Amino acid sequence: MQTLLRRLAALGIALAALFSLFPCQTHAVSTSASSAILMDVDSGRVLYEQNADAKMLIASTTKILTALVVLENASLDEQVSFSHEAVYDVEEGSGNKVGLEEGDVLSVEDCLYAMLLMSSNQAANALAEHVGGSRQGFVDMMNARIAQIGCTGSQFRNPSGLNDPEQVVTPYDMAMIAREAFDNEALLEIASARSYRLPATINNPEGRSLTAECRILNTTDPDSQYYFPDAVAAKTGYTSLAGNTLVLYAERDGRSVISVVLKGSQPQYYFDSISLLDFGLRQFQNVNILEHDPGFTSGEESVTIGDRTFAPSELSMDADAVITIPDDAAFTDAVRSVVTELPSYAPAGAVALIQYHYNDRKVGEVYLIEKAAAEAAAAAAQAQAGDGETSEADADAALSDTETEPAEQPKAAVPAATGSEPEGQGGFPVGIAAALGIVALAGGGGVFFVMHRRAEEARQAALRRQRRRERLMEDGCEEEFERLLKERLNRPAAGRSERSGKREGTERNGRTERNERAEKRGTTENDE
Repeated sequence: MQTLLRRLAALGIALAALFSLFPCQTHAVSTSASSAILMDVDSGRVLYEQNADAKMLIASTTKILTALVVLENASLDEQVSFSHEAVYDVEEGSGNKVGLEEGDVLSVEDCLYAMLLMSSNQAANALAEHVGGSRQGFVDMMNARIAQIGCTGSQFRNPSGLNDPEQVVTPYDMAMIAREAFDNEALLEIASARSYRLPATINNPEGRSLTAECRILNTTDPDSQYYFPDAVAAKTGYTSLAGNTLVLYAERDGRSVISVVLKGSQPQYYFDSISLLDFGLRQFQNVNILEHDPGFTSGEESVTIGDRTFAPSELSMDADAVITIPDDAAFTDAVRSVVTELPSYAPAGAVALIQYHYNDRKVGEVYLIEKAAAEAAAAAAQAQAGDGETSEADADAALSDTETEPAEQPKAAVPAATGSEPEGQGGFPVGIAAALGIVALAGGGGVFFVMHRRAEEARQAALRRQRRRERLMEDGCEEEFERLLKERLNRPAAGRSERSGKREGTERNGRTERNERAEKRGTTENDE
């Protein structure tokens, strides 16, 4: 008996030692949904997963991707016309929550609020037709966009999320999509709104109020079981086949996490989401990579990557990249590896992907960039974007004022991704970009990456305008194109400046409102 007891004691000690080496970080939380995932926004680290690679129906959380593609290809003040197909070509029984009608005309911004707050399928369809030329054209853009993000287990067939057995998305891919989407400032503003006033429509000549459907966002009572003040933005979804789905974005103490719950049930999927978010924000910390592992980009010792050797001054990495580890862990607990076989969406100039693992889990990564190669790629992109940019942009605007443009079925081009930092959005003047590029290349750091992304965005915009012009000429509209271009160029510049100022004012107001909400949570945009 004593021998048996000694053996059991020894086994217990061995198991304790084993668990101390490989602690389970997901035992503190669980869900009742079919699948779920929790991801740190800054590092991309998966903090919890449950059937994360299962191909699932995601219902109206699809509209997060729809909004992202729209915002990357249209201005908020563009006018969207609702066709018969947009309003009535929907799944039977799916309804029309906002009461939109054939012939309604709303701005892109109005449509996005209707789609994200009230989950309007009609708004999703109309936006798809407006941006993609047709619903199928837009779906092609959606699938091209998720390929850029790095999604490999998903495919989309419609912009609304209504039932389609071929429209399947993995929880991991949905988290990656949401991570990219909520990095878009305009999208985050809209998805975080609690209400919005829609202007007059055919069925609502006085306009109508829209209210966010997510109960967590709408709950302000601290005693409510739905109360979670760290929640910032959300998108709910439901179909008979997908069940209840929910994507939530939350912030606390300068950290951001995203939860995805698929095929849940009412009201448990709300509680599952709250548990996931609180777990991720409470038990983990983000640690800056460059501050703790600067050897690649500083010092005198040469750096060998594959069969190439660099001076540290020739290399750069994202100064904001982080790893996500448990609160009681240290950066030195993570194991570093250097990957030289890079994915197709790696940024220009990338020579390696530096990855970090903790207990066999990837906890963060950052691309190592050859400055000269990235600078050359950025300069080429700026040159291409600037070549004939004024005339092309004015022609594009001129054509948008008419209804004679042929339907477009574009293919979204692949911009450079930045690894652990989601791609930024928005315009960036070429002159300022060049100036910042010179400063950043001299000292390295995050500004260089911003310049590179902006240059790539400008290049893609120029390519879209060029394809549009070529398509019009192929369709025999060359004379009409030149007439509209000449007419546009002869217009007073004040009109264009006024529209730009209006857009800039809207964005400033949006940032102010977001900061006001953030201050109530104890953070500001600068803290994020």
